[in-house]
Amino acid sequence: MENRSVYSASSQSSAIEINKVLRNTYMLLAMTLAWSAICAGIAMAMGIPRGLSLVMMIGAFVTLFILHKKANSTAGLGLTFLFTGLLGASLGPMLSMYLAAGSAGIVMQALAMTAVIFVALSAYVLVTKKDFSFLGGFLMVGLVFAIIAIIANLFFQVAAVSLAINAVIVFIMSGFILYDTSRIVNGGETNYIMATVGLYLSIYNLFTSLLMLLGMGGDD
Repeated sequence: MENRSVYSASSQSSAIEINKVLRNTYMLLAMTLAWSAICAGIAMAMGIPRGLSLVMMIGAFVTLFILHKKANSTAGLGLTFLFTGLLGASLGPMLSMYLAAGSAGIVMQALAMTAVIFVALSAYVLVTKKDFSFLGGFLMVGLVFAIIAIIANLFFQVAAVSLAINAVIVFIMSGFILYDTSRIVNGGETNYIMATVGLYLSIYNLFTSLLMLLGMGGDD
């Protein structure tokens, strides 16, 4: 009886901790997404060039490397906003290009599709509490191949290949949303900063890939 009581108390404590991580993750995710949108808007208003956008993106991933080491410290929050702000601002030239071409509807459609996919996949995991940790290896392999294909296509510039790559990235990022959310729900991820960064990157890449897919479809 005593062992059962200890086990019950431990399970309850674990559930409370998981709910806390989940709550903090979604709160921070909402703030970083809003912050990214503000930074993107500022970058568009300033008309930053593509070269500076690339520098910001490189800076973001340097920040991400530091963030991994500082995630358990108070500096982690500041680095998270720096990272997401730089990535948000780096979208400025791309969004400006679509808006200048009168394709604001495509941007809004990509945003709506991203939101629907994220909410639907997250809700599925939260309701079923299914463990998607088995996807980790497949997703990483897929991501590596996608990156190699992106680099290769920089030289060949084949539109059909670019279309296929972005379609694959949409599926990979959808998988990462399932994987990262299930890790939080099942106690595999206990650091809400790293959980936020993982989900943010999935949303960011999902949005940009959908935007490019819709843009290429609109060109046809």
